Order: sequence, then C-alpha cells, then structure tokens
Amino acid sequence: MASQKLHLHHLSRSDKSSIYYHNLFEYPLTASELIKWKVTSGIKLKRDLFFSNSSGFYFLKNKENLIKKRFQKEKISEKKIRIAIKASKIIKKIPTILFVGLTGSCAMKNATSKSDIDLIIIVKKDTLWITRPFVYLLLEIFGFPFRRSFSKNLKDRLCLNIWLDTKNLRWKTKNIFTAHEIAQIKPLVNHQKTHQKFLNKNKWILDFWPNAVKIPRKLKFTKNSSKIENLLIHKFIENLAFKAQYLYMKPKITREVITKNRAIFHPINWSKKVENYLNQ
Repeated sequence: MASQKLHLHHLSRSDKSSIYYHNLFEYPLTASELIKWKVTSGIKLKRDLFFSNSSGFYFLKNKENLIKKRFQKEKISEKKIRIAIKASKIIKKIPTILFVGLTGSCAMKNATSKSDIDLIIIVKKDTLWITRPFVYLLLEIFGFPFRRSFSKNLKDRLCLNIWLDTKNLRWKTKNIFTAHEIAQIKPLVNHQKTHQKFLNKNKWILDFWPNAVKIPRKLKFTKNSSKIENLLIHKFIENLAFKAQYLYMKPKITREVITKNRAIFHPINWSKKVENYLNQ
C-alpha cells in the first residue's frame, strides 16, 4: 500500500469519479491508486455524493468497512493467485501457448472466498481450437479444478473465460468496464511479448484510464516456425476442432462469443451492470 496522502478537499473530479467507479466493486483506493486509476471519461457524478478517507484509503461516505474487506480479500486472492501460477506453469508447456494472464477480481486482489479464478489465454494464430482441449486435458491430469458449464461451486476453480489467437487481439466492445478489465490483466506467462502486443492493439483503453498501463510501441509476432504449424493439414485439423467444439457448445450458448479466432465466456453482463450503476 502506498503511504501518500491526499486531503479530501484536494480530490479532483477524476479522483471522485474513480472512487465512485471502484465503489461498485467494494474497492477503496489509496492515493497512488487514484493516480493509476485516473479516469477521463464515462462517469457522470451525482451532486449528492460525499467522500471519506481513513487509513490511507479513499471511499464513499459511510463505506469505511470496505477497508477491512479489502485486506481480507487480498489474503484470499493471494491463495487463488498461487493456484493460477501453478496451473500456468503446466499450461505453458503446450507449444502454441503464448500468453496466460490473470483477469477479473483476482487480478485486482479483490476476490471473495467463493470466487473462481479468471484467466485469459492467447495462442498462436489458427491454433485456438486445437490448443483448447489440450489445456483442459493437462489441467485434468494435474488435478486443477476448472469451471464447467454445470459447475455450481466455483470456489478456487480456474475459469478460462477468454481465448484469443494472435489474429484477433483487438477488442471490439469499447467501454469503461472493458477498458479497466484489460488494463488490470496480470501476466503469468508472456512469450514473444504477447501482453505488450495485446495492449498495443487496444490503445483505446487509455481514453478511459490513461495512467493505468503503459502501452508499448508496435511490435510484430515472429513467424510460426514449428513443424506442426507448417503442415498443410494444420488448418484442416484446426477447422475440424472448431466445428466439433462449436457443435458441442451450441445448445448452451447464451451470451458467449464463439468464432474461429476467439472464444469469450462471460455469463454475467458486467458492462451493462456498470453502465446502469454509473447512470442511476
């Protein structure tokens, strides 16, 4: 935690907007975090909002209890992060894996005991649907519990809810929530500077959170050189794997986004929840 202090009278509109945004996630901010999570657009503040500070944290008035909650959730999150780190060391053995990142509440160390562990996976181009079964197979073999469509108890389960290949790194949905989610990703495996390339393709996040992350200059992926990727049959197998998995998932698809180059599994529309909260 940073030891910087900021008097309430010196809180800028951006500071207040950031405090208000993070209040939805029960996440009080330190002075240094107010700088990191400076917000420039997407939030209209109500006139009747009041702010408080205590123990180096800033929050909405009468929300001091969130400080204790934050410390508790940090301890809980650290245990879950250790699980994610161990799992990522297994996943990275698959040669098509370029990036494994922590997302969601664990990435902010804001998970509750019942929370799952959200991960983003980025693979080499045209290998997503071949890679996916091998990832789950390895997790099964090494005893890592992961979220399934029928799972009710999500505690400590790995939730591989974002799959991308390097052909499709640009995020199409551009809003304040998605920008925050991208900015808060914590790399666990990062081959060929894939995380930096992903951020470079999504520079628009700085329109909302300009200080949250440094966007590197444009980087290129090295050409695939493995024998498997150069086989003529490779694309045929990838297409077959996509069709087989899509047919299996099709009856269960609700809000999921499934294409040849990406698979997004978000059962709850948090973008809409955030929009409603900010506009209420």
